[in-house]
Amino acid sequence: MRAVVQRVSRANVVVGGETSGEIGQGLLVLLAVGQADTESDAHYLAEKVAGLRIFEDEKGKMNLAVAEIGGGVLVVSQFTLYGDVRRGKRPSFDAAAPPQRGRELYEYFVERIRAQGLRCETGRFQEMMQVELVNDGPVTILVDSAKKF
Repeated sequence: MRAVVQRVSRANVVVGGETSGEIGQGLLVLLAVGQADTESDAHYLAEKVAGLRIFEDEKGKMNLAVAEIGGGVLVVSQFTLYGDVRRGKRPSFDAAAPPQRGRELYEYFVERIRAQGLRCETGRFQEMMQVELVNDGPVTILVDSAKKF
């Protein structure tokens, strides 16, 4: 699994003109599921994301996790993170999981975030969405379960 994690002062996702999810300060997670991913990958990624110490403490040092600042998490499915452009100009998405498996692991990831006591909002899987955010910092972290060690 791959995630682009952005520290935000606010973020929302709109589907069909309706707000699907919205947070104030917290993390926007753009999440992609790959062909070989399992629940173990989703569990690892959820633990890693929830524990990222990328919020500033009283000394201005990035030392706090999202729970410590009372922030929320907005998770948006984005299979295009598996886009491969090594050949030609049009991305290949062959490395992305099929939709059913992608949905299962996306939902499992969201469950694992919520199980850690975090408020978690979502987009809608396999829908066209408009994501709006204010990246705070800017701080953007790439996390890939295939690169655990």
